[in-house]
Amino acid sequence: MRNRAVLISSLIVAALVAALLAGEFYARHTAKKCMSEQFRNDLGTNVDIGFSPKPMLLQLLDSKVPYVTVDSDDTAFGPAQQMKVHARANNVDIEQTSQSSGTIGSSSADISWPTDGIAATLQNEVGGLVNGVTADESEGTLNFSVLSGLATVKVKPQIVGDKVEVKTVEAKVIGLGVPSDLVDGIVNAISSGLQQYPLGMTPKSLEITDKGVEMRLEGGQFTLPLPEQGQKASGCGILS
Repeated sequence: MRNRAVLISSLIVAALVAALLAGEFYARHTAKKCMSEQFRNDLGTNVDIGFSPKPMLLQLLDSKVPYVTVDSDDTAFGPAQQMKVHARANNVDIEQTSQSSGTIGSSSADISWPTDGIAATLQNEVGGLVNGVTADESEGTLNFSVLSGLATVKVKPQIVGDKVEVKTVEAKVIGLGVPSDLVDGIVNAISSGLQQYPLGMTPKSLEITDKGVEMRLEGGQFTLPLPEQGQKASGCGILS
């Protein structure tokens, strides 16, 4: 009789554990899908979401998420081809209201934009006139080969205030000047690629390495926007 009671108790515990695990799996899947949509609304690109170790069932019940990691899909970030973004949002409140999809307490992001991605971006923006891109770590410049090497353009991205500005250091064609519209096109393309500041963050550091551009962003409290008109609203709370 006693063995039977122990067996029944063990089966009940096993069933409860299985139910909790199934519930946790479903909750994480649901929250990941929902929050991916919310962050995509603000970032304008597909992302991969990761969560803190806190059980998701508890996070959904109280709408409090210790932190969320956000990674770009490596294909593009806004106009910047091959730009990789790894961001972290802390103290996330996922309760949707009539004014927002939730709030975050603070955030940070590490951004990497390789020279191959910069070259691909320029192909889209200014066509095939730019044939190659290199980065000079010692000078802090991005160097562009134009018209199969007949011309060169050098620019230097720097943080000025709360944004990145791109300054032309050199532009010449075998001793002559490069057409201003081409130089402007290159500067504008690089500037646009380095102005993608998700979640209200601003640039804190920028470094040119031999592989490309490395940038650090940081931000404070931020309100996640509601879905755009025509998109289905979907709060991430367990009762939504």
